[in-house]
Amino acid sequence: QVQLVESGGGLVQAGGSLRLSCVASGRTVNMYGMGWFRQAPGKEREFVGGINWSGRTTYYADSVKGRFSISRDNAKNTVYLQMNSLKPEDTAVYYCALDLFNRATPVVHEYDYWGQGTQVTVSS
Repeated sequence: QVQLVESGGGLVQAGGSLRLSCVASGRTVNMYGMGWFRQAPGKEREFVGGINWSGRTTYYADSVKGRFSISRDNAKNTVYLQMNSLKPEDTAVYYCALDLFNRATPVVHEYDYWGQGTQVTVSS
């Protein structure tokens, strides 16, 4: 069993930055793909970005390209989401997820474990 715990969310003004962290426990995650998703009220959960097991390959949704960056520290069992130039439309609960098959795709159901989420609110 894997537990994922996100942290780092909060309230920030438009144009500001936040860094989210996702710490895994219960299993070493250095062989697995990881993803970040977000869900705004009344909307479906959407892909933000993904990273493969080594950290050498990353994927991003078009809406966050150039503003968000994913990285991982396998020694710490931690994945990060650096969010810069935040916009009000980035407001959502952000979730990290683990893919046992290292695909790190945009597809929600291809992830096997999920964190509880952390709220990010961007004010205009």
